[in-house]
Amino acid sequence: MEYKATIEEENKEIAKRYKNLLKETYQTLSRSDKLMIRKAFNLSVEAHSTQRRKTGEPYIFHPISVAKIVANEIGLGATSIAAALLHDVVEDTKYTVNDIERLFGDTVARIVSGLTKISSLKKDKDHSIQAENFRKMLLTLHDDVRVILIKIADRLHNMQTMDAMPADKQVKIASETLYIYAPLAHRLGLYNIKTELEDLGLKYTEPEVYNDIVSKISESKEDQENYIKSFENTLNSGLSKESFKYQIRGRFKSIFSIRRKMRKQNVSFDEVYDKFAIRIIYEPTSEDEKFDAWKIYSIVTDYFKPNPSRLRDWISQPKSTGYEALHITVVGPESKWVEVQIRSDRMDEIAEKGYAAHFKYKQGIENDNGLDGWLNRLKETLENQSINAVDFVEDFKLNLYAKEIYVFTPKGDLKSLPKGASALDFAFSIHTDVGLKCRGVKVNGKLVPLSYELASGDQIEVYTTSNNKPNFRWLDFVITARARTKIKTALKDDEKKIAEEGKVILARKLRHLKINFNEKSINELVVFFKLKTSFDLFFKIGNGAIDNTQLKNFVSQRNNMIMNFFKKRLSRTPSKELINKEEVSTKYDDLVFGQEEEKLDYTSSKCCKPIPGDKVFGFITINEGIKIHKKDCPNAISLQSNYAYRIIKAKWIDSNQEFKAILEVSGEDNRGIVNNLTKIISNNMDVFIHSINIAGNEGIFGGKLSISVKNRTQLNKLIESIKKVEGVKKVDRVNTM
Repeated sequence: MEYKATIEEENKEIAKRYKNLLKETYQTLSRSDKLMIRKAFNLSVEAHSTQRRKTGEPYIFHPISVAKIVANEIGLGATSIAAALLHDVVEDTKYTVNDIERLFGDTVARIVSGLTKISSLKKDKDHSIQAENFRKMLLTLHDDVRVILIKIADRLHNMQTMDAMPADKQVKIASETLYIYAPLAHRLGLYNIKTELEDLGLKYTEPEVYNDIVSKISESKEDQENYIKSFENTLNSGLSKESFKYQIRGRFKSIFSIRRKMRKQNVSFDEVYDKFAIRIIYEPTSEDEKFDAWKIYSIVTDYFKPNPSRLRDWISQPKSTGYEALHITVVGPESKWVEVQIRSDRMDEIAEKGYAAHFKYKQGIENDNGLDGWLNRLKETLENQSINAVDFVEDFKLNLYAKEIYVFTPKGDLKSLPKGASALDFAFSIHTDVGLKCRGVKVNGKLVPLSYELASGDQIEVYTTSNNKPNFRWLDFVITARARTKIKTALKDDEKKIAEEGKVILARKLRHLKINFNEKSINELVVFFKLKTSFDLFFKIGNGAIDNTQLKNFVSQRNNMIMNFFKKRLSRTPSKELINKEEVSTKYDDLVFGQEEEKLDYTSSKCCKPIPGDKVFGFITINEGIKIHKKDCPNAISLQSNYAYRIIKAKWIDSNQEFKAILEVSGEDNRGIVNNLTKIISNNMDVFIHSINIAGNEGIFGGKLSISVKNRTQLNKLIESIKKVEGVKKVDRVNTM
């Protein structure tokens, strides 16, 4: 819808939104707080007065909305609200960080500086500006976590108002959101925001899937409400008898989490059985919240049979996000499994508002496994900026969604680690030097390999030696960001020494081979040996991976390179006659790239194996030209997030070429099922069968078919035909046999 409003109407709306911001503020504001916020608001209005959003609305609507999220949904105070109002001022207007510091003080200026993107970076082919921006943002965790919280609020509002953007921009921003912002929100305990970010991310990366799930949730909403009422009515007498003040809420699981379950379990929407959870939120009857929670647990299990294996006690040992609750799964009304979450109103506020609420309620000495502990443990990791930006972000991201285990030191101290952590991860969690010099580990009194995967309850003892050094194999079995970062840094230092020696050796060898040691010859060597950088070249020379024979091969081929280059150019240059023919003839299902829909050389990626008709994009690699990926490829989010500048549009137009596709088929094991399937495939549309691998087991069958098809349309028709075969219950396309 086109935005239309007069200047007077806009001014009234701006004033209204500002009053609304103050009115609904989560924290009580003092007079000085209100004055600071007003001052920030006035400056932001003036600075952005000539700017408009893509929707046509005044730009100031955006900072006000971000400040409102910061105040109401996250619960931060006046300093953060002021910084949120000013978050784009330095980046987009004439004002500088020094101006902000002079007007608002050091703290606000530091936060605004942290929120300002990197404006210029050297754009070489292996440099990701996006990853550098992520790195800069993450490094602010070291100084002030409020920078991240405001950035998350900024991202949330951008996601909420993205409809006016071009489709490729939507996908890029949504991919970034799923890649780093949603996991960050999760790690900081911002459950509601994390859920909304994930759902909106899915809305723009997989719109058809999103809309399908939304419509199905809407259809079952009434059934859900009736179910919750039935559950509540059953419990009312028991809870009221114990004089509990409580409320029972039901919520559908997020669209994103339903989609994840469908994908992980390879099931349809209707086959996802735990689509919603029930919360019991109580006011404590005494100072002992924990006792009340277990009391309610006892009442619930009096009425509904629990699943003992699904009990989760996050009250005795809160999550490192600060989250506290008691989770049980019971057989509810209509004999359906339902998750019940028991939490006090304090616990509920921490669960909803995360970090800020956590510190609002913090009393006495903070548990080292809480948010404080997590942020403190990050500081050492974040200080190291020598790692490649993409690797840095990937390593950091590893632990954002990780489930936790709890292990013990020899003295009985409790440590939190991500699920899947190794004995070596534990050593690094104690101290960097302990990790780097780790020689051996005992778990529960028994000597184990460094790669040993830890489990909750393990007691661990680490042995060190001063002359021990990390090696590359260590990276294969550590999963924590801290361990990976420290190992990479240590290895990098060794690599630098070897590379320096390699550079001297290469200069000497090239002199003997009568080749100048300069930038041109080094670049030629990098290309010849299919490396990424000159550093890789020097390192391989230094460690002996590239020897004299290989260098002589380079010299012998070097003389022919120019001739080969011209030959290739001549062979690729089509005549005018051919160009004209190509324009009038029709080649069905060819792949074209970019706005101009050019035909370029490409290869298909092995990770998702796209075929004609799939929704795809092109990715410009460093050494292997253009690779095409499906838009729902497992690596798509990461590529869009870190290397959007290397992504090019791609679409199929038609082709007579055949492509391999693999179908997974399952169902009831009727007699002659294989024969029926082969008949359908061979008689229907003349599809070629490569292989059939089907096995039956106690009344059911399952297996895979490898076939050749011409395009996506043909494949879809074939799938529909197979589904009609008696006994077939499910047909899915997969990537591997």
